[in-house]
Amino acid sequence: MAAIVVRTIPLLPSVPRGGATIIDPRFRQLLGEAGWAALPPAVRARFGRKALATQTISYVGEVVECRMSLLGRMLANLCRLVGSPLPLTTDTGVAAAVCVTEDAAGKGQFWTRQYGRHAGFPQVIHSSKRFAGPTGLEEYLRMGFGIALKLRVEAEALYFESDHYFWRAGPLRLRLPRWLTPGHLSVGHVDCDHGWFAFTLALDHPWFGALVHQCCLFTEYRPGDAP
Repeated sequence: MAAIVVRTIPLLPSVPRGGATIIDPRFRQLLGEAGWAALPPAVRARFGRKALATQTISYVGEVVECRMSLLGRMLANLCRLVGSPLPLTTDTGVAAAVCVTEDAAGKGQFWTRQYGRHAGFPQVIHSSKRFAGPTGLEEYLRMGFGIALKLRVEAEALYFESDHYFWRAGPLRLRLPRWLTPGHLSVGHVDCDHGWFAFTLALDHPWFGALVHQCCLFTEYRPGDAP
């Protein structure tokens, strides 16, 4: 997998902090104490709290890098059937936003990502992270498809790595064979200081190489923040 280089942003202002929070130990338990302690305090703060029942945790920023091979573009469009989890364009310099809410019924979190485009409506992606399954964390898409994830820490960055893909219908859960899957998915959370972090997405296939690479920069938004 190609190395991901993220720049720090010393000139961007930090965002005011405050407001009610609930401590959430779920990511800490998955990582273990050693892995959790290896993360920067800002990353532990983001993944160590739970959204209140009436609260949305929001992050705003922009897409700064996006590359897709021809096969990656074809796969991204095919994945429209399951909720378009991959970027559909390579547009950069466009607005991006992430909203996280609690999924009380699924005992996890709803994640909504929005990517602007140079033309047309923005792309909106919905998924649910549930603390379940053989790896302890699964991301659910549409039509019953999901990804079992494992967490790792490297160079103070947190990575969500695909362990396997599956299809679920009620109590039935089928693990997809590797030859039917799009490859290895790695989603990174890299702290950039001053309240900013990089969200990175890399999809690599064992036969066809790098399919998708995306990098977005985000900071948390709270009501009352200066525009």
